[in-house]
Amino acid sequence: MSTDLFDQARELLTQAERVFAGLAPQQELIEARNRLDEPLRVAIAGKVKAGKSTLLNALVGERVAPTDTGECTKIVTWYQNGHTFQVMIHPVDGTSPVQATFHRDDGSIEVDLAGRAPTDIEKLEVTWPTRSLERITLIDTPGVDTLSTEIAAKAHEFLDPKDTDTPADAVLYLMKHIHTSDVRLLEAFHDEAVSQPNPVNAIAVLSRADEIAGGRVDAMASAKRIATRYSDDSNLRRLVQMVIPVAGLLAETARTITETEFQALRELAAIPRKDVETLLLSADRFVRATPETPLTEDERLHLLQRLGIFGIRQSMVLLRAKKANNSVELADELVKRSGLVDLQTVLNTLFVDRATVLKTRSALLTVERICEEYRSHPGTKDLLIAIERIMAEAHAFNELDMLAEIRSGRIGGRRQDLRALEQVLGAGGTTPWQRLGLSSDADREELRSTAIGQRQKWSRVAESPLTTKELETAVRVAVRSIEGVLADLPATVL
Repeated sequence: MSTDLFDQARELLTQAERVFAGLAPQQELIEARNRLDEPLRVAIAGKVKAGKSTLLNALVGERVAPTDTGECTKIVTWYQNGHTFQVMIHPVDGTSPVQATFHRDDGSIEVDLAGRAPTDIEKLEVTWPTRSLERITLIDTPGVDTLSTEIAAKAHEFLDPKDTDTPADAVLYLMKHIHTSDVRLLEAFHDEAVSQPNPVNAIAVLSRADEIAGGRVDAMASAKRIATRYSDDSNLRRLVQMVIPVAGLLAETARTITETEFQALRELAAIPRKDVETLLLSADRFVRATPETPLTEDERLHLLQRLGIFGIRQSMVLLRAKKANNSVELADELVKRSGLVDLQTVLNTLFVDRATVLKTRSALLTVERICEEYRSHPGTKDLLIAIERIMAEAHAFNELDMLAEIRSGRIGGRRQDLRALEQVLGAGGTTPWQRLGLSSDADREELRSTAIGQRQKWSRVAESPLTTKELETAVRVAVRSIEGVLADLPATVL
């Protein structure tokens, strides 16, 4: 199905290129066709100091994005895989991109803008050879509530451009709590005509989750409870797939921790537990401890900046319990406790595995918008009919539409039934075991018997006279999804 969907999108774009040959949209259509073969584009958005660049570094596994308040944080910056290390400046005036000089000492990339103001730059394009970016291109955006109206406008325009389509196929939206401005921006990102606002291409990240409970050892447990409550919020459910708590600073440092930092942490863990707990009562106490405390003040400040109080506390627990005997083991344990693994799993399951659908959807949006702008131009009517046909025939799009309908509240029913229906439609992943609510090691017979049972169950719901028309439509789409699971079992399950 995925290949067929890509083929249909390419054919539609080729047809559109012929229709608009010699006109302004032709180049945009060529770029949209090339985009189908590129990695999925995921934007990281949120307010100032939400931890966007820090999370990006954690996902990449290297400190490439600047996390301070320098000029580069005010520019939309693309991080993509490539064969060479390179930074390109794309001016807003449309002139040719310029290769920038940059250096990297012990931290992130420092780019020389050659005297250009951030407002004069459309975007920075960073090419960085790494496996982390092979299947996904990450786009770091400025804070949407920055004091500079021009910079804030640039962030808004990236997610909600007025005369074109957003360059992102999906978005990670970072927030500390639900705010009206966050909801408005997510609504803008979904303001597209091909379908209703759909939560499948957006995930909310409860950023800096370790700070929620003051950096206590159990802070992430508290953050998970809050994230679950947010996930049930009606305003967010229609806009994001789920809310994931992540301690971004801990995740970044865990992926990039040095042997020197490990040795410093081990030295701290060697002092009596009571003394360590007293030392970690506050950040100020930790840095300005008595001279007898291990490490210099600068060394303790460095650890605090890299790990935060939460990360240092977690490290002390792991080291004292001898669950981490070297820097690699400590890094692995800290990554697990940061929430990064959960986010990476969700990214792969809901974004990367749906890349075909999300990128095809972006292509259809481009063609549809151009047709609306050139409605009187010969051939546009046929293109719009073709878009409707692809949307109607592609079951993956029907699933997205039904998920959006359920999340918006337009389809009524018992809460547990709607959640089960979302699961079948692929809300938690599109593999057979994820759709059927089974474990990843379920064998073919268990998958088959469960699928048959669920098909019978949902078919009865669809045929019941008590089922509303809206729910019946969604259930029949779910039944088709289950039939797809059954048809694919011999090929997808060993």
